[in-house]
Amino acid sequence: MMNSPLCMGPLPCPIQILVDIIDVLYVLLTYPTNLLAVNYLVKYSEKKELRIANQAHSQSLTSHSSQTNMSSSSSAHFILSCFITLIFAIATISPTAATDHIVGANKGWNPGVNYTLWASNHTFYVGDLISFRYQKNQYNVFEVNQTGYDNCTTDGAVGNWTSGKDFILLDKAMRYYFICGNGQCYNGMKVSVLVHPLPPPPSASTAKQTSAATLFFDKGLVGLRALVVAFVSIWFGSGWI
Repeated sequence: MMNSPLCMGPLPCPIQILVDIIDVLYVLLTYPTNLLAVNYLVKYSEKKELRIANQAHSQSLTSHSSQTNMSSSSSAHFILSCFITLIFAIATISPTAATDHIVGANKGWNPGVNYTLWASNHTFYVGDLISFRYQKNQYNVFEVNQTGYDNCTTDGAVGNWTSGKDFILLDKAMRYYFICGNGQCYNGMKVSVLVHPLPPPPSASTAKQTSAATLFFDKGLVGLRALVVAFVSIWFGSGWI
């Protein structure tokens, strides 16, 4: 039985994928935020794709059929795509995911809404999103400074969105100012939000509990990996397949 380029190594392809998934789960539980975890996983997938390309090239030098090589490479890339999709699906449902603050909630971005009250009921952190929902071609969004916010002017605006469903990353700990630039700012279409730094690390007692949980999970991963390898050894050593 020949492994696909995705799974070249001491383990057969299905088991190697399982081991990779375990590694992904470990990363998602180890890194403090989704942004760091996803950054790591993107680099991980890039390295994996490079390994696939190199191994596919090596196979093509010794293969007697180019059609077989193309099929093998396509299968490998399909499996890789599924693997990356799984990575980001897990990252999306992680409890450390950033919050998307929909301006005005079910009222959206429209005149006559008290956005000061809306903002006061939300806490914004670095890495969160603020999104504006409105009728396209009727309203828009400008990011301005405090002067522009107070006077409802777009002079010196640093951002402009018109899609009708705008997602804006709050990537700095600062106060942001947003207004509608077609005159509706005077009718209340303006909002200011204060973005806080990420919360500090947990206290010493909480850190000990987290360390204990991490240690337990680490041991569980080691045990699971050992079980997988042992199962494979028995499976192949006994000549079952």
